[in-house]
Amino acid sequence: MPALPRKPRILVLNQYYWPGVEATANLLTELCEALAEDNDVEVVTGMLHGHEGEPRESERNAVRIVRVSSTAYDRSRLGRRAVNYVSYLGSTLAYALKQPAPDLVLCMTDPPIIGDLGVLVGRRVGAPVLVISQDVFPEIATELHRLRNPAVVGVLRALVAAYLRRADRIVAIGETMRRRLEAKGAPPERLRVIPNWVDTRAITPQPRDNAWAAQHDLVSRFVVMHSGNVGHAQDLDSLVRAATFLRDRDDVQIVIAGFGARHTQMVDLAVRLEVEETVRFLPYQKRVRLPLSLSSADVHVVGLAKGLAGYVVPSRLYGILSAGRPVIVAADDESETTRLVREIGCGLVIPPARPDLLARTIREAADGAFDLDEMGRRGRQYVESEADRVVAMERYRALIREMLAIPSRAKRTELVA
Repeated sequence: MPALPRKPRILVLNQYYWPGVEATANLLTELCEALAEDNDVEVVTGMLHGHEGEPRESERNAVRIVRVSSTAYDRSRLGRRAVNYVSYLGSTLAYALKQPAPDLVLCMTDPPIIGDLGVLVGRRVGAPVLVISQDVFPEIATELHRLRNPAVVGVLRALVAAYLRRADRIVAIGETMRRRLEAKGAPPERLRVIPNWVDTRAITPQPRDNAWAAQHDLVSRFVVMHSGNVGHAQDLDSLVRAATFLRDRDDVQIVIAGFGARHTQMVDLAVRLEVEETVRFLPYQKRVRLPLSLSSADVHVVGLAKGLAGYVVPSRLYGILSAGRPVIVAADDESETTRLVREIGCGLVIPPARPDLLARTIREAADGAFDLDEMGRRGRQYVESEADRVVAMERYRALIREMLAIPSRAKRTELVA
């Protein structure tokens, strides 16, 4: 009986993977499990804060998961996050260089310079390298004033430019990001745009007054929600401050569901502004609960700090649209999210860092000035046709097939000779 053909081996490098709650962890998990249908997929990931007991090696949905030794400090402080990055990068390099040569190396951008490690491994074994850019570094950190040291910024900029020039393919998750990456040195012919996605079968529109809403006493309120990371890029200061302009509206409830580096600061800000009755903080919701929690809002707010257009694209938008809910986008005009919401007609757009204008828009929405149901229907229709997981996975499969057809560097040398 003839032996079955060997499946291509894909080595995946990213610090976060299942069961992490980070957007990159969820997206990469879904991507790897889809690619595992046709390939042998091995993910080299790090230790997770709060999940230090996870086994070092395991298999889930046909994906082999290897957790290398790394620190798992809370990421709220930049210094501790850097230690996590360095320990993960060192352990991953040591592990990857001892393994059989993969047919393809795939990296997401967590840590931001993981692409350099991917290129190093790929060059050593002659495998093509794919980098999926979820954000653009170090600009995202400098725009947020999180990174100020010119020497450190210069080194990081050079390291990012190095892998952008050398990776065989780079995926940008939006057209604005593609232009940013091209400006940083990525060859245009190697860039591909594949937006992030949502599983529209897992997140479906549910009744506004559902069991989750009842559990959290939201049934009789006009609910404005942020669901996801409570970090630096989301400009949640504006959402909390907007509550000060809504003190006369007992019917309006702002819900911030999630956690992140600025969670404590946002809670403290709500207390200091004396709006803790209007602004409620809830923990991350498990994925199985998302259809109900997302559907419990009348409108969602997707904020993006000023200056970040093209450096990061909020992936949580797709989950909101999949639940059939409209959005208020507070972001720069050139941001991918702003462009998308305007084209679809699935929400309202205002400038970032304008809590007064955000409050006025919320007030008008609560008073029935907009057809929120129609906006929600348009959003759902869009993600079903353009941003569904099935659509994105086929785009990635096509890209992987294209890359696996690239001759190895050793073979290319022979052909030239």
